Amino acid sequence: MEIKPTNIYCMDSSVGLSFLEDCSVDLTVTSPPYDALRLYNGYSFDFETIAKQLFRVTKPQRNVVWVVGDQTKDGCESLTSFKQALFFQSIGFSVETMIYKKKAVASRGSRYLYEQSFEYMFVFTKGRFPLVSNLIRDVKNKYAGHSTRPNKTKVNGTKVREKLRIIPDFSKRHNVWEYGGGDKVSNGHPAVFPLQLAEDHILSWSNEGDIVLDPFMGSGTTAVAAKKNNRKYIGFDISQEYVDLANKIINGIS
Repeated sequence: MEIKPTNIYCMDSSVGLSFLEDCSVDLTVTSPPYDALRLYNGYSFDFETIAKQLFRVTKPQRNVVWVVGDQTKDGCESLTSFKQALFFQSIGFSVETMIYKKKAVASRGSRYLYEQSFEYMFVFTKGRFPLVSNLIRDVKNKYAGHSTRPNKTKVNGTKVREKLRIIPDFSKRHNVWEYGGGDKVSNGHPAVFPLQLAEDHILSWSNEGDIVLDPFMGSGTTAVAAKKNNRKYIGFDISQEYVDLANKIINGIS
C-alpha cells in the first residue's frame, strides 16, 4: 500500500507505519493514548512496535515529539512516560525532556497529593543533535540593547580583547511551555493538545515542505498545524470516527 501526504489513514499505526519507506519522515508530533486516562474508544496500541517503526521511518538527525503523561492510582504514578522514554533511548534515540504546563488543571481527587498540572514532551532525536533546530526566541531580555563586557582570548599566544556583544531583545525559550487546554474546534475528541503546542514544535524542528507525521492523529491538531505552516502531513488513526472528525476540521482550514 502506498502512503501519500497529505492524507489521514484509518488503520492501526503499527500497520500503517510499515508501509512508509525508511528515513522518509522529517518530524513526528504526537500524543498517544496513555494508561486509563485516555480510553480512546476502547482501542489499545502496540507501543514497542510503533516506537521501532518510528525510528526506522525517521530521517537521520530528525525528531519525534512524544507528548505523554502518567496516571496516578492508589497514590502512585504509573511512570509509563519514563518507561516509554527509556525504550526510545534503548533503540537509538537521544532524549530531551520538555514540559507542557497546563493553565487549566483537573483535580486528581486526592487529599494527599498536589494537583497535576503538566505533561511531558519528550523530544527524541535520531542521532546526537537535531539537523533542524529553529529555536523559538520569545524570552524578553532585561538588559536588551546593553553591551556585554568583552572577554580576552589568546590568538597566537597574545591576549586580545573580543568585540562588544549587544544583548538582543529576546533569548531562546526555556524548556517548560505553558498553554491553555485543547482548542474548541477539536471538541468531540477525548484528548486534545493545544494547537499552539503542535505549531511551536513544528516550527522548531522542521522546515517548510517537510513531512510531519502523527501516528495517533485523533482530531487532526498536528495536521492543522502542519497545513497552517506549509508542511505536508501524514496521519494514522484506528478510529473512523476520529478520522472523519479530523478531516472535517482540516477541510475547514483555509
